[in-house]
Amino acid sequence: MSEKPITIVPCPRCRKETPWQGNPFRPFCSERCKTMDLAAWADEEYRIASEDTPGDDESDENP
Repeated sequence: MSEKPITIVPCPRCRKETPWQGNPFRPFCSERCKTMDLAAWADEEYRIASEDTPGDDESDENP
């Protein structure tokens, strides 16, 4: 029987190489990196691009 090769991926936070299989924090390398990434989202450090500007939907409601 041949074993599946271990998949190694870079941690999205610190870029450290970490195994995918058996990693309870994947895709992160550790609980620390996972928590830091969550905190960055909570602090609004990450943004998702949008063509809408804030308040555009309000003007559509009141003609």
